[in-house]
Amino acid sequence: ASFIPPQPIRDLRELTRYRKTLIQERAQEVNRLQKVLEGANIKLAAVATDVLGKSGRQMIEALIAGTQDAEALAELARGRLRAKLPDLRLALEGRVQPHHRFLLTRILAHIDFLEESLQYVQQEIEQRLIPFEEAMTLVQSVIGIQETAAAAILAEIGTDMSRFPSAKHLASWAGVCPGNKQSGGKILSSAIRPGNPHLKAILAEVVWAISHTKENYLAAQYRRIARRRGKQKAIVAVSHSVLVILYHVLRDKKPYHDLGADYFDQLDTKRIESHHIRRLEQLGYTVTLTPKEAA
Repeated sequence: ASFIPPQPIRDLRELTRYRKTLIQERAQEVNRLQKVLEGANIKLAAVATDVLGKSGRQMIEALIAGTQDAEALAELARGRLRAKLPDLRLALEGRVQPHHRFLLTRILAHIDFLEESLQYVQQEIEQRLIPFEEAMTLVQSVIGIQETAAAAILAEIGTDMSRFPSAKHLASWAGVCPGNKQSGGKILSSAIRPGNPHLKAILAEVVWAISHTKENYLAAQYRRIARRRGKQKAIVAVSHSVLVILYHVLRDKKPYHDLGADYFDQLDTKRIESHHIRRLEQLGYTVTLTPKEAA
């Protein structure tokens, strides 16, 4: 089904997609920076968690300025990084040539430009989100969805769920439900459809965040499926659940209420009870269950 969002949502969609492009470009430039450093035998990334943190930035700028002494470079470390001074000295023993300095200068300048652009784009997105304050609050009531992801999700699906006849239609449009290719009553393929790649990527990031949480229904669902069918299928399944939840949250304008981490355990208990009751009844017994009193 086609989905043509209203103009405010279209504007927000373009902005959030552009923000993602800028983030990806910055990540690529950081990788280039690390490769140039490694080409000069500078292994800063092996010691510093963030090569563009305050300490890392000062060290790179000192290298550009012509400092070659590993001891002097290591002394620029700040905070927790000072606990790694011996490793830093070894990592900074390199041979930085003029062309390395030129490349480092240009890459840093490009990273600074991208970071400035990101700030401007973020400010514009925040202004565009003002009319959608209620929807943002509702979306963020779902575990694992922070402000950035919420804005990107709203930009893709909008706030008016009446455009989709049901949650199933939304999931199908997004491409997070199994296909139903059949012939002669036989299922030939259940591979997911292409759908909306931008939305699927956002949902996958949300699910990854959910997978690192505990004591909630969605995290329990992820682990339950990942154990039996693998992480990729778990990501798709939980992405579908998240999208269905968002459909109802936005349609009913009510925040998400978690079912709890023990939901599946309770479900399994009821399923086992029903199975054995049915089997005993088939054998001619009348079954009455009496819960065991707590000790």
